[in-house]
Amino acid sequence: MPIPNIDPEVLRTLCNILADTATGLTGSEIGSLLRSCGIPDLLPSYTKRHRLFEALNAKQTSDRCANNVVAFIQLAMNPVRHVGAHDYFEVQRSRLNEVLAFAGMELRDDGKVHAVKSVSTLPEARQRADELRRILRERDIHPDVLLFCREELLVNNYFHTVFEATKSVAEKIRQKTGLATDGSELVDTAFAFKSVIPHLALNTLQTESEQSEQRGFMNLLKGLFGTFRNTTAHAPKITWPINKQDALDILSLVSLVHRRLDSAVAAQRIATSAAGT
Repeated sequence: MPIPNIDPEVLRTLCNILADTATGLTGSEIGSLLRSCGIPDLLPSYTKRHRLFEALNAKQTSDRCANNVVAFIQLAMNPVRHVGAHDYFEVQRSRLNEVLAFAGMELRDDGKVHAVKSVSTLPEARQRADELRRILRERDIHPDVLLFCREELLVNNYFHTVFEATKSVAEKIRQKTGLATDGSELVDTAFAFKSVIPHLALNTLQTESEQSEQRGFMNLLKGLFGTFRNTTAHAPKITWPINKQDALDILSLVSLVHRRLDSAVAAQRIATSAAGT
């Protein structure tokens, strides 16, 4: 299906990000990607930003569609190319999405571009983000949650803010434990304590009440992932709407989880150290 041409100013800004002097593609990478997409490299001796814009804009003009432009973005942002550089990938993806929203597009974490409802101004997204952050600060929300209340995530409602915030919980567990799994498997491996020392413990696990608290927290985590993160990962946004009140309540729950994780004890590491002394 033909993708409508991207407005030249939007495309120019995308090229500025993709070919940024400090963080963007190198000149040789631009040449290689253009060849892979069958896009003529019209001005190979020009600055990277100008070179990339002229090539992509000329291609969509001759094609009368932006399919090859989108193919270039997807190839450049293929997650396989960024193995070992997850933070860089997410930063670039966020920067691109802030611009792509004006063209009714979104680059998802699988490296694929999808159609979304376009926006006309950044102030509407910024106003929404400022309001959400203000209310969350009044609730004394954990700072790790506030990181996800960004304009580019709120451009298309609260859907992706909730998605990214819930993903941050699993990432914190991985950082505290060194585990590499996800979802229920990650929760079970990190917190299970029957006949083994858990990676993370909320308490001493000496009494039935303390053990119940640990089990309850495990169920809470699994419920959080299953209800919100997994749903938002697989359900189209249009079929799983989230309004402001929903977002506030979900983010408050994520804040509680972050605080409990911050205070959790690295029980397995302590036990290992004690055994070695």
